[in-house]
Amino acid sequence: MKKIGVIFSGCGVYDGTEIHEAVLTLLAIARHGAQAVCFAPDKPQLDVINHLTGEPMVENRNVLIEAARIVRGDIRPLSQARAEELDAVIVPGGFGAAKNLSNFASQGSACVADESLKQLVQACHAAGKPLGFMCIAPAMLPKLLEQPLRLTIGTDVDTAEVIEEMGGEHIPCPVDDIVVDEEQKVVSTPAYMLAKSIDEAALGIEKLVARVLDLTA
Repeated sequence: MKKIGVIFSGCGVYDGTEIHEAVLTLLAIARHGAQAVCFAPDKPQLDVINHLTGEPMVENRNVLIEAARIVRGDIRPLSQARAEELDAVIVPGGFGAAKNLSNFASQGSACVADESLKQLVQACHAAGKPLGFMCIAPAMLPKLLEQPLRLTIGTDVDTAEVIEEMGGEHIPCPVDDIVVDEEQKVVSTPAYMLAKSIDEAALGIEKLVARVLDLTA
């Protein structure tokens, strides 16, 4: 059974992993007969947002503990992830990707990625294992891999410009499609950068998971 590492950044679109994207990813992996192996950084969240009002809360939360809510507790610290145990890695979106897996939200093109994530992604890439990134998460890719990459976050011009500044090649993409860098084995999809509903988000996410699994062959 193929083992797909799924990397979480908390729980909730505004300060962690986008929950619909996470669940759709896990569902698609299971439906393809593969196994999701879940990880998240064991560190404090950058911030905590009230998802009812959108306002910041004076509260501290841990990324790993919050992410555990989505996967019913079946998750390990990202520092324990090993490329040799996995056949591929997928990173759902949500602002946590730009706040907790990197500091893209505050630093833009000068951002740095979480060191454990960088090591895992580089080790998988070096071993020829495919990578899938969705929503805002692909914006980290130029900081994770040294190679020029074709990727998408959808059609947001400002974000695309920042990606190009970092050395990525941004490809505009509709919500129901994916961009595949065949040479680098990197797949991306806009998901909730463009999706207006959960069924719209599912279209691209299901294609991404299928393509990532194809590339493990």
